[in-house]
Amino acid sequence: MCQLNTDPMKSQTAYLDVVVPPDILDYPTSSDQVAREGANVTLRCAAHGVPTPTVVWRKEAGDLLPTTNFSDIHNTSVSGAVLQLVKVSRLHMGAYLCIASNGVPPSVSKRVMLVVHFPPIMTIQNQLVGAKEGDTVHLDCHSEAFPKSINYWTINDQIISQSDKRFEIAAIERSYEVDMRLTIKKVGRTTFGTYSCISKNSLGDTDGTIKLYSLSGKFEEMQYNEVGDFDETPDVSELEALKRSRASRANAAAFCLVIYIVL
Repeated sequence: MCQLNTDPMKSQTAYLDVVVPPDILDYPTSSDQVAREGANVTLRCAAHGVPTPTVVWRKEAGDLLPTTNFSDIHNTSVSGAVLQLVKVSRLHMGAYLCIASNGVPPSVSKRVMLVVHFPPIMTIQNQLVGAKEGDTVHLDCHSEAFPKSINYWTINDQIISQSDKRFEIAAIERSYEVDMRLTIKKVGRTTFGTYSCISKNSLGDTDGTIKLYSLSGKFEEMQYNEVGDFDETPDVSELEALKRSRASRANAAAFCLVIYIVL
């Protein structure tokens, strides 16, 4: 207060507000989280400053937050110090930003990483592939898993190695997704059969099956039918009867030849 000793006395009162930029407290604020798919996750952000900061949660990648409590028309942010994620899935995985602001620059943020663990799943578009001898064929599988999975191929239950010159193995990884491709350089008699793409991690394993069959007809007798069995073969008794019939005809022909020579 400023005062002048006049008659009458005059005075003037002033108010001083001290503002403090926002700050995020490390201890009450959530650190990086790891959760199983289907669990509920709560992320907390504790901020202080003068005036009291407002807190907004955003996804670092800029994609939509999988929650229903959005704070803007674009569904990209959630207001409040607590972010509730119910039954998290692999879509929730990623980095979240807790942003605190109170009109006093600068605004501050903290990055919280959410990792979601789930067993592998396998997706195959074409499970039955036909080819001719000499063709080049690509077999594709799509795997999703976290922690990252071990992925490999088999042919007729035998593991295909990188050194097998009949094949070329490739994989493209994107976060928890893997596009697996097996290239059969030159289709031949030894490459027809049942292929499996297999994915394993610490939570489980899965596989998918692709059948490669001949379009040329040369090896039709070696191909599997729809249920995976070979074509039917004659009964053993029928084979024996056929052999005896052929032997009888041969003996009769020889006997007739002897009679003709004698005569």
